[in-house]
Amino acid sequence: MAKHKHEEHENHERWLVSYADFITLLFAFFVVMYSISSVNVGKYRTVSESIRAALNPVVSPPSSPAPFTLGANKAALTAPDAPGSKELVVRKLRNLVKSIKAVPQMSMVRITEKVNGDIVITIPDQLLFNSGESAVRSEALPFLEGLSGALAELNRHTKVEGHTDNVPIRTAQFPSNWELSAARAVMVVRVLSELYGVPSNHLAAVGHADTRPLTENLDPEQRAKNRRVEVVILEQAPPAPALETGNNVDEFGRSTEDAQQSASPLVLEPSGERR
Repeated sequence: MAKHKHEEHENHERWLVSYADFITLLFAFFVVMYSISSVNVGKYRTVSESIRAALNPVVSPPSSPAPFTLGANKAALTAPDAPGSKELVVRKLRNLVKSIKAVPQMSMVRITEKVNGDIVITIPDQLLFNSGESAVRSEALPFLEGLSGALAELNRHTKVEGHTDNVPIRTAQFPSNWELSAARAVMVVRVLSELYGVPSNHLAAVGHADTRPLTENLDPEQRAKNRRVEVVILEQAPPAPALETGNNVDEFGRSTEDAQQSASPLVLEPSGERR
């Protein structure tokens, strides 16, 4: 008799293998998403810049191209014969902040007046710069242009101060927050001077890093308040440096030449007895 071949039964549960693989991949995906849901901004920025510097150690181009070109100095704005009224200029600055509604951060700009008469304009960093960069954003140019007109009308000396939070930065371009805050202040000064003609001898740039916080840097909201640029319009002009003359004077009011002549020469005793 002919042997009957046993028919192979079709496996109807093969879909379980694909389903199990899908569930495993989905679980891994959610684990990864959860692990990156809370990012340490400082460490992420440090790792990112370190990788960029390692891949291109010689020249590290900025992550975003500069929206404008500096270097060609514009003719300095002509200051009026008589300085403008401070109250009128402050009113113009407040109207300038209200008029530029395209940028949401403009609502965070504060204009205050100190007891000594200085006018302080506090600008949040996100209005002027991208995170970890010093190139001025193109969205901030209309405000800086209006600010330059107010500076020319007041005809005062102005100090631009850069401030950061306490999150450290260690990149090829900015080894610390000192370099970042100073570079941001310098870029604002260059925009005011080279693009909008504010006299360069009326401007100064200072970087304070995280040494002068407004809040305690306890959460992201407080750190955002500390990252800022302050434009300080001085009530009194800083004292001019004394010009050097041929006959210099030391701290005692004596001529340096006379002091050198009156100073007793140092005599080295021969080795031997000590007195």
